[in-house]
Amino acid sequence: MKEPVFRTESTLTFYVNGKKVVDNNVDPEWTLLYYLRNKLRLCGTKLGCGEGGCGACTVMVSRYDRVKEKVIHLAVNACLAPVASMHGLAVTTVEGIGSTKTKPHPVQKRIAEAHGSQCGFCTPGIVMSMYTLLRNLPKPTMKDMEIAFQGNLCRCTGYRPIIEGFSSFTEDWEQNQAMYNNKLINGLSNGNGCAMGDQCCKNKFNGVTSNGGCTRDEEVLFSKTEYTPYDPTQEPIFPPELRMDSSFDSQYLIIKGKRATWYRPTKLDDLLLLKSEYPEARIVVGNTEVGVEVKFKNMVYPVLIQPNQIPELISVSMNSTGLRIGAAVTLNNMEQALRNEIELQPEHKTRIFLAIVNMLYWFAGKQIRNVGAVGGNIMTSSPISDLNPIFCAAGCHLELHSKENGIRYVKMDETFFTGYRRTVVKPVEVLVSIIIPYTEKEQYFYAYKQAKRRDDDIAIVNMAANVEFNPGTNTIKDISLAFGGMAPTTALAMKTKSKLVGRQWNEETLEEAYSGLIEDLPLNPGAPGGMIQYRRSLTLSLFFKAYLAIMNNLDQNKVPEVQKLPDKYQSGSSGFHSKTPKSSQYFQVVPADQKDTDLVGRPTVHKSAFKQATGEAVYCDDMPYFENELYLALVLSSRAHAEIVSIDASKALSLEGVHAFFSAKDLQEPQFRNCHGIIHDDEVFAAGKVTTQGQVIGAVVAVDQIIAQRAAKLVRVEYKDLKPVIITIEDAIKNESFFPGCPKEICRGDVDAAFRNSDHIIEGEARMAGQEHFYLETHCTIAVPKGEDDEIELFCSTQNPTETQKVTAEVLGIKSNRVVCRVKRMGGGFGGKETRMLVVSVPVAVAAYKLNRPVRCMLDRDEDMMISGTRHPFLGKYKIGFTKKGKITACDIKLYNNAGHTLDLSGPVIERAMFHFENAYYIPNARVRGYICKTNLPSNTAFRGFGGPQGMFFAENMIRHIASYLEKDPLEISSMNLYKEGDTTHYNQPLEHCTVRRCWDECLERADYNSRKMKVDEFNRQNRWKKRGMSVVPTKFGISYTLLFLNQSGALVLIYDDGSVLVSHGGTEMGQGLHTKMIQVASRALDISADFIHIAETSTDKVPNTSATAASCGSDLNGMAVLDACETLRKRLEPFKAANPKGKWVDWVRAAYCERVSLSATGFYSTPGIGYDISKNEGIPFKYFTYGAACSEVEIDCLTGDHQVLRTDIVMDLGDSLNPAIDVGQVEGGFMQGYGLFTLEEMVYSSSGIVFARGPGVYKIPGFADIPSEFNVSLLKGAPNKHAVYSSKAVGEPPLFLASSIFFALKEAITAARAERGLKGTFKLDSPATAARIRMACDDEITAKFPEPAADSFTPWNVVP
Repeated sequence: MKEPVFRTESTLTFYVNGKKVVDNNVDPEWTLLYYLRNKLRLCGTKLGCGEGGCGACTVMVSRYDRVKEKVIHLAVNACLAPVASMHGLAVTTVEGIGSTKTKPHPVQKRIAEAHGSQCGFCTPGIVMSMYTLLRNLPKPTMKDMEIAFQGNLCRCTGYRPIIEGFSSFTEDWEQNQAMYNNKLINGLSNGNGCAMGDQCCKNKFNGVTSNGGCTRDEEVLFSKTEYTPYDPTQEPIFPPELRMDSSFDSQYLIIKGKRATWYRPTKLDDLLLLKSEYPEARIVVGNTEVGVEVKFKNMVYPVLIQPNQIPELISVSMNSTGLRIGAAVTLNNMEQALRNEIELQPEHKTRIFLAIVNMLYWFAGKQIRNVGAVGGNIMTSSPISDLNPIFCAAGCHLELHSKENGIRYVKMDETFFTGYRRTVVKPVEVLVSIIIPYTEKEQYFYAYKQAKRRDDDIAIVNMAANVEFNPGTNTIKDISLAFGGMAPTTALAMKTKSKLVGRQWNEETLEEAYSGLIEDLPLNPGAPGGMIQYRRSLTLSLFFKAYLAIMNNLDQNKVPEVQKLPDKYQSGSSGFHSKTPKSSQYFQVVPADQKDTDLVGRPTVHKSAFKQATGEAVYCDDMPYFENELYLALVLSSRAHAEIVSIDASKALSLEGVHAFFSAKDLQEPQFRNCHGIIHDDEVFAAGKVTTQGQVIGAVVAVDQIIAQRAAKLVRVEYKDLKPVIITIEDAIKNESFFPGCPKEICRGDVDAAFRNSDHIIEGEARMAGQEHFYLETHCTIAVPKGEDDEIELFCSTQNPTETQKVTAEVLGIKSNRVVCRVKRMGGGFGGKETRMLVVSVPVAVAAYKLNRPVRCMLDRDEDMMISGTRHPFLGKYKIGFTKKGKITACDIKLYNNAGHTLDLSGPVIERAMFHFENAYYIPNARVRGYICKTNLPSNTAFRGFGGPQGMFFAENMIRHIASYLEKDPLEISSMNLYKEGDTTHYNQPLEHCTVRRCWDECLERADYNSRKMKVDEFNRQNRWKKRGMSVVPTKFGISYTLLFLNQSGALVLIYDDGSVLVSHGGTEMGQGLHTKMIQVASRALDISADFIHIAETSTDKVPNTSATAASCGSDLNGMAVLDACETLRKRLEPFKAANPKGKWVDWVRAAYCERVSLSATGFYSTPGIGYDISKNEGIPFKYFTYGAACSEVEIDCLTGDHQVLRTDIVMDLGDSLNPAIDVGQVEGGFMQGYGLFTLEEMVYSSSGIVFARGPGVYKIPGFADIPSEFNVSLLKGAPNKHAVYSSKAVGEPPLFLASSIFFALKEAITAARAERGLKGTFKLDSPATAARIRMACDDEITAKFPEPAADSFTPWNVVP
């Protein structure tokens, strides 16, 4: 093609944080994130997923709108935005708005002070979403804020403190604050009153205030009244050059790279010329589809065209038939244009517009809607598009242009989509605009969507219904029904249309519609996406919702002969919308006479919070590059069980920039070892065969990440499949595929005799799926050889630096004293970095050692999810005996966990589940057996709770099975079986200081359970298609490693002659605030201000032989070790304090130094009084227990399976909290992670062992909108714990299981729905209680139309492991 005769530009020019960037050596395939991090070294912006699904990479992109004469600010996913698309724009990153060295921005300050940053990896993205919102709306509403965060995820905090901190920017908060100050209302939470209003327990609990007499202002985690005011006039100005000079807008930009060329024409004719010359060129607006294809599907597009400067494609105009929207108009701008029309036009004309606006609310996140274009949504032709069913049902017309054929218009009807992601649009044609029609008075339009998660999720099934009636009647004149998620394309129900036209809108027509839809929308039992019965049921359920809505419309318009809907049906047509969150937090305040410098018990801000909020906190991959550094990419198995016939790395090695390829053959020399793990069954590189998909076969080392990853995909591996492929627990049982030593057994009492004497015996089973850790920072390691004596230094994102050190030394054949592993912080861990980091760190160390050069590797999200394993899926089969009243007398239970292909930590995990299978209930006679299933899945591993939540889940299922059998309230059965002081567990440990009954009773009272339960029952009587449920769940979590030798820790405390103190200890910081708590402990122990104390990192050359930071023991073990070291130093300083009583800390330190007194001390702690022998069932496995209780209320949509958590109340016994802010944050964060475990999060595997869930597109963790609408947390008061540092208790894992209160509340709601059809008794509901499981368990006349096919009649698309 000839270059245009007019001037073109090949130099990229844009601004970053106010500084001009001019670059004529840009690769069009680079993303903005890559450029920021690798070229500009602005590492505050993080890579979390690479597909625009987590928001960690959010930045603000600003442009000057010359039509509106104003600056437009957009929150954008830098991981998707091509850097070439930034030409003439201004980018602002988290570093550009404030810093700890100058002054943090109010947004940064408030999220830190509100305790809204834990691990901090997501914090910069959340900060930038909020910052962008404020730049556009200095006084946003809570709804504005809710929308701004739809594209952001956090795995640590539970979201509440973020929302609460930022709510102080809103109009709503200011209004409520004014009302509160005027004593008109009780106010908001946390320093502004309580979510419970007049019922606040501070007003009435136990007849005294909750602080035992303190005022309201004392018991707050933070005070919003002390916030720095936000002044929008002080924001940085938009670059004057970009405002004044329009030349950037009119430049024809051409940027050429090695594999692709970027064109940005400014005229339609130039675009058509390009498309004529390059028919396969991809037109890119937001890059939200192409970016994912290039990143994860290895697609290469030689020609990329950006049409954002072509007037015809970015304009919006009206005509007599509707609204013309340019194809490059962003979804956000389209929404605004439609809203304007809705305000201007009569209601009846804009019903399609309203349906689109409503759907856009649920469409992806704000960052995607800001840049994604309507034309891209149409042309990508996704079968689960949220908008295409609306466009098809509405009969929208598309304006197509081409150089060859001029202009033509096509209708989006049943002929538009010709196959999977194919349309009638010709390759040379360009979609210029879409015309969305107005509606008529007698026309009604509704659209519905059901997804795994309401916010920012792709549809499972969606539907649009366009129904027109003959004037003044309910006779159907025309009808168009379009569905997504039911075929390879958007599907129009043409047979249903022919059946319904001419019929009246009534129940007979409804049944006829069902019949037509079943015929129109068949789905093979093995169809991609799975959930076949659910998806087919949804087609009828969504139509029924439209039927109800339109029936109401006809009734309201007084159309004759319309059947009035029963009152119970009225709520059926609507879905759920987020409510303004309310919350409260209660805790013990410190005594009035406690020194100000003594931080123990105070809600101190996380020591890294401000650095995390400003982007200054350094994570592993943020570290500056070392000289001669190389990058490693892994070569992974694509088969679950196969012999490796050959490995050919020649193509990879021939790629420019590739330095080496390593595999098992490189570790064959006697010096090296190719295995690790408890039984040495984990291979560094697969040798001879692979036993899981995602197993590491080799590693490519190259000059940078792009080349290394590109080369790794060129390595060819030839396989020979082996049988059997074992995926599920049932597969393992059938094939007797268990690890050695199974079954493990714990038995107490005469179980068989107890069964014989029981009034009732029931049997059942329950299943709990695994859970992906989804730490925002994936596995990362940098290995740096030191050049002599075989020394090597590892910077690693790991919870277990000693294990990393040890295994590295073993594999390399060197001593541990030559390996130093250093951990500054992690962007989340949750157990996933306790052992599985070795999959990355060891190959990196091997490469660095052999090449004698620094080597780095950070996994992409899809790689991490493919190879690092999950929480263990469990199956439990139980038999329980009980009295007529419901008192449990005996239990025999078998527990099976799916370990994956290697043992890893599956042995201790099954044991923890066996210890906790009774949860908080006394069972006098019990036998529990545990089986570790060996399968061909990636090795499953530690995860917060470590088998405990799985075990407790079976206890709660048994309680409810008994309640159902006896037709009693589960609350009654739970209450009568609760442990009490002095009881012994089934592993013969007596319970001392057992506070579970206190937690239980206080939870019921704070939750106002009895009166609310009556309201729930009344709601259920009044509603057929919405149901509510309440549930209360206790927890008892044992604190200690069950492996005795791990219960130890060390510390090193150094005092320098200026009085500053450097603390090192064996624990790692992953967001849980461990370093902050250790500083608090040292502050009290040394009786000095925390300003003197610093913790730099965790390093194996400071504290040796450390245990993993896990099992909730971090504060207990390391706190005691730090205390031990500090007490040693304090004793050494006592003579100098006595000699100079009026002196200060620095005086005493300098005096000691001058007297040659050692100012360094080691501390050590080993947990006393524990040790357990499972073979004899004797001893004490746990030092103490953390107790708690939670009450949750939910509402379900019986037609879709969607649900909403209305309220949760938690009471936790955490002893005397070291830091209430951190501990409340841990309770809330653990609870929300548990909420994901029990409701949303579902790993998806094929029947051949392929991991389908590889990112946030498929795998859904809870978002901002998923927290309970009312969320109250109370720490039990007056319950000190003598077994841990300063009477505190462990907090990390115990709260997680309390989220099962939501699961069992959902089950109660389903029970109410089933009762409508006369269905009584127990029913099986596996965890997680996804929308699909909830809907199908409701079991009504719709689901009955889709029976399950015989299991042996098809091959399922996915299986449950």
